[in-house]
Amino acid sequence: MNNPFDEFAAWYADAQNGPVINPDIVALATSTHEGQPSVRMVFFRGMREGGFSFFTNYESRKGVELEANPYAAMVFYWPHRGRQVRIEGAVERLSSTESDAYFQSRPFESQITTLVSLQSRPLQDADAFRLQLAELEQARRETHISRPEYWGGFKILPSVFEFWSRGEHRRHERVLYRKATEWSATRLYP
Repeated sequence: MNNPFDEFAAWYADAQNGPVINPDIVALATSTHEGQPSVRMVFFRGMREGGFSFFTNYESRKGVELEANPYAAMVFYWPHRGRQVRIEGAVERLSSTESDAYFQSRPFESQITTLVSLQSRPLQDADAFRLQLAELEQARRETHISRPEYWGGFKILPSVFEFWSRGEHRRHERVLYRKATEWSATRLYP
């Protein structure tokens, strides 16, 4: 294969067959402007506007880090298939239209949580938070909820893909794709 997007699509489709885990759970690594890294698990929300998408509060730790240093890495790991895909690249916000559409597809309770949660910041009183959620759910049950400005999507625009397949005795298969003007593939030692 000469196109890593096509190879990813094939692997992703395969990972959805009888998964032991949700194939959309990925590790996302970001870093501060000074290079201090952080990683967390997020949900991959598909290819959108030419990139690998996920959604968050822009004021969360990852949102702040991505604004300061708009590069990230994402790792898909499908142990039931003995495969992982690593992606690196620049990050951009998704359009408001795309973020609005995704927000409206979320369950009502998730929309309410987005309105109440100060994601990644200290929670002083969990009971007060739960009460605030319950009160807002009751008050907004029959109303349309608009996406708040502080919440939306990002996309990673890959410049690097690495496809890894588990091998016996640590003799894994690794293929690295790098983009200059075209994608080029290089086989790596395990």
